[in-house]
Amino acid sequence: MNLQSFLWNYGEKVPGYDVTVINEREARAAAGILATLGMIVIFVGIGYNHIIVARVYLAFLFVDFTARVISPTYSPSLLLGKFIVRNQKPEYVGGLQKRFAWTLGWIISWPMMYWFVLHWDITFYKVLICVLCLTLMTLESAFSICVGCIIYKAITREDAKHCPGGVCEIRQKDPIQHFNPLQATIAAVTTVGLIVGIYLFLANTESKTFFGEFLHEAVLTKAQLTKEREEAYQRELEKEFGDDF
Repeated sequence: MNLQSFLWNYGEKVPGYDVTVINEREARAAAGILATLGMIVIFVGIGYNHIIVARVYLAFLFVDFTARVISPTYSPSLLLGKFIVRNQKPEYVGGLQKRFAWTLGWIISWPMMYWFVLHWDITFYKVLICVLCLTLMTLESAFSICVGCIIYKAITREDAKHCPGGVCEIRQKDPIQHFNPLQATIAAVTTVGLIVGIYLFLANTESKTFFGEFLHEAVLTKAQLTKEREEAYQRELEKEFGDDF
């Protein structure tokens, strides 16, 4: 394989397609596997206060994305995804934009590898990098939204070929894809309700873990955080000195 072939022939050659392609079903299955494992790692870390599972997962993530950037043929998660969807009809998408998207994932995995695998140094903002990675994988697996593919199209200023879900093709939406006023209202209220509910839970629930404390403090303003700390200090004084205080 020469350099030109390595750079521009990413994926498989399939009859009927003028570019090398990736099976989108395999890619979505792999993203779902990684996102699910990431969620499990978070719950185990929070519930059992174990960091070893996070280190193993993030090391695996780095290795997996490294393999993807070189070739999708031997990526562990893609091979698992390939096995799971082996009986489904392939959905082919352009290989170059998928490689670009996975390269972004590989770049994101570098600081996570350093911060959490080689040198465990957890802060709230560093955890957000992990959350970003999980969010991108969830978007790909659940909604077939490839953010990296969108960025690829914006950078190259060329129409990418064979995008996931056919989003590259200019077409009119089918009637089933439109929202009537009631549907739009229900969707909007649900979205606002989820956001407000999450905020209220994080803002008003006492944290039991280090990560939970990060999330709690992140949603509070400086004034709210100062007031909460003053109230906690007053409770400690009352607890220590009782009626004398």
